[in-house]
Amino acid sequence: MKTWTHPGGKLRELGAESLTDAELLAILLSTGTKGKTAEDVAKEILNKFGSFKGMANQPLEKFLEIKGLGDVKIIRIAAAFEIARRIVKEVLKEKDESD
Repeated sequence: MKTWTHPGGKLRELGAESLTDAELLAILLSTGTKGKTAEDVAKEILNKFGSFKGMANQPLEKFLEIKGLGDVKIIRIAAAFEIARRIVKEVLKEKDESD
C-alpha cells in the first residue's frame, strides 16, 4: 500500500471519503509548526474538541490555545465551518420546500 507524505495526495488518488478527520483538517491547515506536522496539529485540535461537531461553535480564541495555530489557520477552519453550515441550511430549506 502506498504511503502519502501529505493527505492531499491520498485525497487526490483515493477520494475525500478515504481520509480520516485529522487528515481532512490537516489539508485545511496546510502546514504544521516546528516539530509538528499539520496532521499532528489536526489531531491535537480534534483531541481538544472531540470532533468536528465539538469544534463547530467554539470561539476562535479557544483555537489560539493550540501551538501551531495562528490567525490564518483559524480563519481557514472558521470559513470551512461556515461553508458547512450554509450547505446544511440549504439542504434543510430544500427538504422543507419538498414536504
